[in-house]
Amino acid sequence: MTARRLTREESREQTRQRLLEAAADLFSERGVNGTSVEQIAERAGFTRGAFYGNFDGKHELVVELLRRRTRREAEEVTALRRQVGSFAEMMDRLREWNVERAEHLAGWLTLRTELALYALRNPEARPLVGEGEKSTRALLETSVRSELAARGAEPPADPAFLALILHALEDGLLLQRFLSPEGTGDEDVVDAVQLLMRSWIALSRSS
Repeated sequence: MTARRLTREESREQTRQRLLEAAADLFSERGVNGTSVEQIAERAGFTRGAFYGNFDGKHELVVELLRRRTRREAEEVTALRRQVGSFAEMMDRLREWNVERAEHLAGWLTLRTELALYALRNPEARPLVGEGEKSTRALLETSVRSELAARGAEPPADPAFLALILHALEDGLLLQRFLSPEGTGDEDVVDAVQLLMRSWIALSRSS
């Protein structure tokens, strides 16, 4: 059976996707500032002209990479919301996800850090990073509210602030896991979140 010929738009999207994937790999290896347009084009198997036929420059590519990652993360969060019905279920899913992510933690964390640094240096890119962070915090806030309500406990603080604490804790533990793996484990994030939740429930009941 003869394969269907790609339309012009489909072919262009395929080229852009390959350039974005090549850029993501190189940013993890060399950093955003240490990666050139020529290196991205070569890694993707295209010419410099093909790069500029799809992006005005490296900045536009980085912004598009941020936009697509933010959209994908939002879709993942939405899917997770539909799949879990309780805090315990979310913790089970989070535990599975952390174990799976541990296999590619170095590349994942390096790229995330590089894109965050780029956003810090380029204010116009910050909202794209921020949207992904907000989606994750919103999911955590919903889960915190549900778990405390199920235990008959009042939140010891604004649930949005509690969600921020949990998200920041995750970031810190993942960084420690990468930089100083001795004494850390793939499930530390989930264990720490559960410990905090038990502490908040106990604090609520004692007040």
